[in-house]
Amino acid sequence: MIIGFFEQVYRLVRQVPPGKVTSYGTIARMLGHPRAARTVGWALHSLPSSVPPTGGDERGGDVPWHRVINSQGRISTSCREHSAGLQHALLETEGIEFDEHGTVDWDRFGWVGLSWPEVEELMTLRQVSP
Repeated sequence: MIIGFFEQVYRLVRQVPPGKVTSYGTIARMLGHPRAARTVGWALHSLPSSVPPTGGDERGGDVPWHRVINSQGRISTSCREHSAGLQHALLETEGIEFDEHGTVDWDRFGWVGLSWPEVEELMTLRQVSP
């Protein structure tokens, strides 16, 4: 079964553990599309606004969208449903700290991600409905 790019993004972002962050570009690179950072952002923007992300709904209600930030370590959303203030609060709840400029320390809080074989396996797994 072939899955679309947005679903690939959701599957991968679900792997980011609490207390860690990753970037739009890192997700894109892990999926083999290094120039698709904006498309990763569009995928996350299209998610329902469940707060905090919960459940296993087919529209991605369980995707921890708030754990994806820009490559400079900053929140960069302008979406009303997924506001910067909400994202900041959700990350702080998970123990993520911001400096006085609103930047996250990648060395402390950055997620190293999955290896290519792990990503391939994740993309071939059949999703089970809850």
